[in-house]
Amino acid sequence: MDKTRLGTWLVVGVLVVQTAASLLWSADSTLTGIALAFNAVAAVSTFLFVKRGGQAAWVVGGWCAGFFGWHVLGLGELAGWWTTGLEAAFLIGGQYQPSVVYQAVLATASGFAVHLLLPRQRQASET
Repeated sequence: MDKTRLGTWLVVGVLVVQTAASLLWSADSTLTGIALAFNAVAAVSTFLFVKRGGQAAWVVGGWCAGFFGWHVLGLGELAGWWTTGLEAAFLIGGQYQPSVVYQAVLATASGFAVHLLLPRQRQASET
């Protein structure tokens, strides 16, 4: 499996998990609506990326970078490193431990997706 396909599957996994978590455990309907809107736009971007044969990976990579930042923000909020006032948005089912695991796993998956999707310049090998 190539890097682009693996990165795309990571994006799909993050979107599915985030959407399920938003629908099942969100404490606030406004936050749920915002999360679902962001996830829907990211899903459309991912679909278009796949349909076009992997062109414009930076768009999907940008969404993943945003998801990475969001989950790192949540992890820091739950760890007490900073206070944003959005703790309710980062809690899963009102429980601390599963929320930390959730934020860590999705931050890691999003970070790897960014790494796999963003194009790199090929360096000429010296012989």
